[in-house]
Amino acid sequence: MTLAMIKSRALAGMDAPEVTVEVHLAGGLPSISLVGLPDTEVKEARDRVRAALLTCQFEFPQRRVTVNLAPADLPKESGRFDLPIALGILAASDQIRTAGLADHEMAGELSLSGELRPVRGALAMAWRAAQAGRTLILPHDNAAEAALVKGLTILPARNLLEVAAHFNGQRALTPHQGAALGSLPAYPDLMDVRGQLPARRLLEVAACGLHSLLLYGPPGTGKSMLASRLPGLLPPLTEVEALETAAVQSLEGRFDPARFRSRPFRNPHHSASAPALVGGGMVPRPGEISLSHHGVLFLDELPEFDRRVLEALREPLETGQITISRATSRAEFPARFQFVAAMNPCPCGYLGHPSRPCRCTPDQVARYRGKLSGPLLDRIDLSMEIPAPTIAELQDAPTGEASAAVRERVMAAHARQHARQGKANAHLAAGEIDTHCPLDDRAAALLRQAMERMGLSARAYHRTLRVARSIADLAQEEVIRSSHVAEAVQYRRGLPTGK
Repeated sequence: MTLAMIKSRALAGMDAPEVTVEVHLAGGLPSISLVGLPDTEVKEARDRVRAALLTCQFEFPQRRVTVNLAPADLPKESGRFDLPIALGILAASDQIRTAGLADHEMAGELSLSGELRPVRGALAMAWRAAQAGRTLILPHDNAAEAALVKGLTILPARNLLEVAAHFNGQRALTPHQGAALGSLPAYPDLMDVRGQLPARRLLEVAACGLHSLLLYGPPGTGKSMLASRLPGLLPPLTEVEALETAAVQSLEGRFDPARFRSRPFRNPHHSASAPALVGGGMVPRPGEISLSHHGVLFLDELPEFDRRVLEALREPLETGQITISRATSRAEFPARFQFVAAMNPCPCGYLGHPSRPCRCTPDQVARYRGKLSGPLLDRIDLSMEIPAPTIAELQDAPTGEASAAVRERVMAAHARQHARQGKANAHLAAGEIDTHCPLDDRAAALLRQAMERMGLSARAYHRTLRVARSIADLAQEEVIRSSHVAEAVQYRRGLPTGK
């Protein structure tokens, strides 16, 4: 036999399109060439595959070997094609049997010793393999991740010899029995926060409707501590949400099956670039906003981020997805994250501090806050100043309410939202607000007055209504009342004015 075909998968955003690895042996000087739009990592497979075959005591054909990765117009990247290329060479040179090859898909990077190393995107490949009705052969370290897809037979292998023995009928690979999934995740507890009762209420409202929020105040007041407690107040991920989150993390090779169902909490450094935050690369890959999907993206020291980086957040905050376009490819990634930011009130951090004087001039304060554009701040639902706690509060304040108790109220509010509208309040479209956010007369008058006095935009008007809807849900009220609007308006007071 001089031609063999092996099924595998590429990665294109969240999708894993099918790739047929065609291996042809012909006369001529011994050589191996790869065609089909391979990148540098794929081209290097020539040397890895040759060394792995020889180390495993297989014969490398002393003929002209042509490997075609079809379709030819689909970019191919990473070392995932090492295993199918090696199996194709063995099948074309009659060193393994070809029976059953058409019923399998495979992916895996080969070491020079023939060991199989894990690859990125195993969950996406498993999903598409299940739809195609084929068995999937993967490195052993990818098996637990791929097993999250139900109805798929997964054959994990540790090296090339095990895969060859499977197709030669010498020793069949054992199907993977299931993923070792973690129990309910352990998040930092809100009980650790002393005092800060208004901020605790703010977190509860934010968790209720999945609203974005901004915390500002002097250094050391607990802004980061409060933000890290937010995931523990959110309802558990559903099966679909957990799979979506795992699939994005799988694209980066960072998924840990033991943390399945854990909400992501991403905290990138303020030196992060725009591609690091939103995604990018010659072959588009997800950034921090997609890795935060169904979780929390926390940006500490918000004004220290490059302004262009922050402006890139504007569209994903509205749409819940990001589209990355390149000259040769285009990819869409989900980005339905809860945005949380923290900042100091001024460059030195002590504007408004009760005991430490601020050393900044009004111009310095204005430039510092000017790094945040109006359109970005307009997309933040809630904001609050976090004052410096007193020594008495730190030492004598009683232990706060635990996250579990707050989460029960939040889950009850989420249940009302999904029964009423099928989504969280923060995700209500403008056309759905009139239907699901009814106001009584006093609430409507108060909101109209706030709009006029604060100069709120139409976007801010809708966001205030969504927050009021969440406050009403926590109060188990179907109609939004003036007290709910008043609290929502308080959260939109914005940043404090300069000195």
